[in-house]
Amino acid sequence: MAWDIEQTKSRLLDAAGQEFAMFGFAGARIDRISVGAGVNRERIYTYFGNKAGLFEAVLLRQVAQGLDDVPLIGEGTDAVVRFAGDYFDSSVASPMLARLTAWEGLERTEPVGASRRTERAAVKAASIEHAVPGLSHQAAQDLLLTIVSLCHGWTAGRNVGFTTTGDPDDNDRRRKHILAVVRAAIGATEE
Repeated sequence: MAWDIEQTKSRLLDAAGQEFAMFGFAGARIDRISVGAGVNRERIYTYFGNKAGLFEAVLLRQVAQGLDDVPLIGEGTDAVVRFAGDYFDSSVASPMLARLTAWEGLERTEPVGASRRTERAAVKAASIEHAVPGLSHQAAQDLLLTIVSLCHGWTAGRNVGFTTTGDPDDNDRRRKHILAVVRAAIGATEE
């Protein structure tokens, strides 16, 4: 029976994603990832080199899914605001990317897979720039950064709303605020 390398890698990435999202890079354990994937731990080293290589592969996979799975459809401010709402919904439904980037910021001195992540972000920023004629390249990048930061911040720091306002914050309330900020940011850059 032939060994399905891609399926094995996928199972390892799934298990590692859960492990890294829960415990961060430092707290993640190769043994738990191996058991969670149902794969011999030596496959991790064969396919990814080491724990850092596995973390990079997990993060790159999540970034690709996060940016590629949420299309920006249409043109104009409403299209970008709709994208921001869809990205928020995606981040809430699948918080792994927000958790991984939070852990990365806390534990790693350099961004993981920076050049490949920058390429992915550039494609999405270009779609924002195309959707809103008159936005500069820099403004489109800043807008994407704002959207991602607001969505990931809410997902990774859900308790901040309650501790700041004293009220339980829900996704609908936060989503409305994010959409208003994005709409205002586009308006400010168009003036």
